Amino acid sequence: MRLLEFQAKEVLSNYGFPIPHSVLIKRGETIPDVKLPCVLKAQIPAGGRGKSGGILFANTEEELKTHIDNLFSKRVRGFPVHYILAEEKLNISSEYFISFIIDNSRRKEILIFSDKGGVDIEEISRTEPDRVKSVVVKPFIGLQDYEVREILSELSITGKHLLNLTGVIQKLYGVFHSLDATILEINPLVETVDGRLFIADVHFEIEDEALPRHPELKKFTSGFEEYIGFRPMTEIEKKAREIDAMDHRGVAGRFIEFDGNLGLLIGGGGASLTVFDAIRRYGGNPANYCEIGGNPSVKKVAELTKLLLSKPGVERIAVIMNVVSNTRVDLVARGVIKGILELGKDPSRVISVFRIPGAWEDEGIKILEKYSVRYLTREYSLDDAAKIAVGG
Repeated sequence: MRLLEFQAKEVLSNYGFPIPHSVLIKRGETIPDVKLPCVLKAQIPAGGRGKSGGILFANTEEELKTHIDNLFSKRVRGFPVHYILAEEKLNISSEYFISFIIDNSRRKEILIFSDKGGVDIEEISRTEPDRVKSVVVKPFIGLQDYEVREILSELSITGKHLLNLTGVIQKLYGVFHSLDATILEINPLVETVDGRLFIADVHFEIEDEALPRHPELKKFTSGFEEYIGFRPMTEIEKKAREIDAMDHRGVAGRFIEFDGNLGLLIGGGGASLTVFDAIRRYGGNPANYCEIGGNPSVKKVAELTKLLLSKPGVERIAVIMNVVSNTRVDLVARGVIKGILELGKDPSRVISVFRIPGAWEDEGIKILEKYSVRYLTREYSLDDAAKIAVGG
């Protein structure tokens, strides 16, 4: 779940972080009193707002009204604007970049820091790599003060500034870790000319599966759970979510609908995105993006299969996953076959390709062979499977 900026700042404010004074302006409602000069920021679930005209400055009442009308009447990075955050304009002397992320390849938390905040960190990494420092957080030990002080010292940050920044960074890490976040990026953390620190912008994402452990965040999903990127969920997406909630076993229903004709049951970490892109590259037209994994029950897979095939225009599906150890191949095969048979269809005609190497693979192959379904072993890559799925 990605929090909008105003939501993320409310969370951080509750933890005692300094946030600029702001007023939230809602589409269709009376404009509240706004202190000028101010910065108007479109609230969308994406970065790069400044380059896309989503951040404007207002010095007068006339500019304020004009800019608000402008932001509400346009799409920013493809998103309609439902909220605008009107924030006090700060007198800035320094800007810093602070980010905590999960490095999936190392399965560890990473701190990234730069004294060149306020711009794209990728650009700074390319042009001034010595201005970007990082720390791999040790599991069970956590981020240590001396590690933070070392990278700050390498950037010639000393004295009071070093102590203040160390405190802020450690406190941010505590929030990142305790709330099961996948990313907490402050860009920038600003220091004003009078020496005060403020969180000027924040990108905050929390692991969906961890939300039940944090009931205090429920208020931030209420009113937003019906949206995917501020697009109302379709009926098939709602039904997929209901299928996934049928029981606790595995994942079968993280579903985004598209306009294509090839249904997809895909998974295996980043493999699902790889498969989706490969399908399109080979000329396929996906009807959906849908991850499965974690050993979902036969019933959940069967119901999801029926849901996919209920979409008008979808006559075939592709079942493609990376090598799996936590998902039984035979259960997925049984679920897919069961769903197709319950619709009175022929699995050999409906399944364009089945490629899931892993646990209980031999048993899965026997089930698929019984119904003459084309099965690909691990000798075929994900790319091969995608090409075959679209008739290549």
